[in-house]
Amino acid sequence: MIHQNDDEPKTLERSIAGIPLQVSSPTAAATHIAHLASTQLLRGIGVHLINAFSISLADRNTQYAEVLRRADYNYPDGKPLTWVSMVGGPKLTQVRGPQFFNDVLDVGRGRDVKHFLLGGSEELLVKLERAIEARHPGARVVGSFSPPFRQMSDEELKHQDDLIRASGADVVWVGLGTPKQDFEVDRLASALPVVACAVGAAFDFMSGMKKEAPRWLGTIGMEWLYRLLSEPRRLWRRYLIGNAVFIVAALRPHRS
Repeated sequence: MIHQNDDEPKTLERSIAGIPLQVSSPTAAATHIAHLASTQLLRGIGVHLINAFSISLADRNTQYAEVLRRADYNYPDGKPLTWVSMVGGPKLTQVRGPQFFNDVLDVGRGRDVKHFLLGGSEELLVKLERAIEARHPGARVVGSFSPPFRQMSDEELKHQDDLIRASGADVVWVGLGTPKQDFEVDRLASALPVVACAVGAAFDFMSGMKKEAPRWLGTIGMEWLYRLLSEPRRLWRRYLIGNAVFIVAALRPHRS
């Protein structure tokens, strides 16, 4: 369910496999989130980029599904979601995570939006900050943090939150991988008055640590195959098993 402040414009949504998703163009999504980030927020806002893997995980994990259901904004990051949305209800338009990341950084320059980068290695974050500076001159990155690759203690989470708070960040970009990043966005949105965004592999792509698929593959909905062939050992379960679970979940009748 979307929880909005009274001054936030209402947004159209539809449900896929019981998960609410925003009906929005990529440009409108980025502009809206940059606008929210530039306002004096009274509470945190959680933003998730949802793909077929997210839906398949939510179908099997009730706790994860609840995180996505109570999110403020779920944007459809994946062609398969737009395809299944052709049946019944308003059609979804893909809001691709890496482009959304770029677009909010770009629009945010004119609104003095301050960004914090959370996730990845220290090497990645250095490269990412350099890439942002080169690609979006004037974009304000006010901090970054590379968390340990394990469960963090309450004391460590408090230290992380204190870093974000002290930076004065408006947006916290979370690149921890699915589903970890979605749980963290949910936690951040309840702990801090920031826009917390889970953006998947956007950090890897912009930093140059991983190569993006050719644009034409994304256009025909085959970017997942490029990523599978690039990292078969890590991703085969996600795409081969996850895609099958997604199709079943998306086509199964769900209560609204």
